[in-house]
Amino acid sequence: MPISDIPILSMLRVRMQWHQERQRVLAENVANADTPDYRARDLAQPDFEHALQSVSLTLARTDANHIGGAGGSGSQFAEDGKLHYEVRPRGNAVSHEDEMLKLAGNQMDYDAAASLYTHSLALIKTALGKS
Repeated sequence: MPISDIPILSMLRVRMQWHQERQRVLAENVANADTPDYRARDLAQPDFEHALQSVSLTLARTDANHIGGAGGSGSQFAEDGKLHYEVRPRGNAVSHEDEMLKLAGNQMDYDAAASLYTHSLALIKTALGKS
C-alpha cells in the first residue's frame, strides 16, 4: 500500500485540494465584485463520511461507455447552493468584506491541513527509522 493511500493522508490531501479550489472560486468572486448581475459562489465542504465508514470501498467503472461525473465549473467539488447575499442595485451580490474573511479563513484551514499532513509524514518516517 502506498503511503498516499493511508486514509488520513488521503483525506488530508483531498481537503487541501478542496481549499485550493475554494481559493480559486473566492478569488473569482473578488475579481468580479464590480461585474453587473454577478452572484458570488462558494464550494460545499467535502463529505468524508463514506470514507470513514468504509475505507476500502472504491468505485469501479463497469463499462467503457460510462461518462465520469463533472461539475459545471470543471471542478471535482460541488458548489454550495445555500448562499444568500444582498443584491445591490446593479444586480451584483458580492461583498468584499465577506469574501476577504472567507479567503483568510480558507488560507488558515489550508495551512492547518498542510501542517497535519507534514507532521503525519514525519511520524511515519520516524517509525520507519528514516528521520
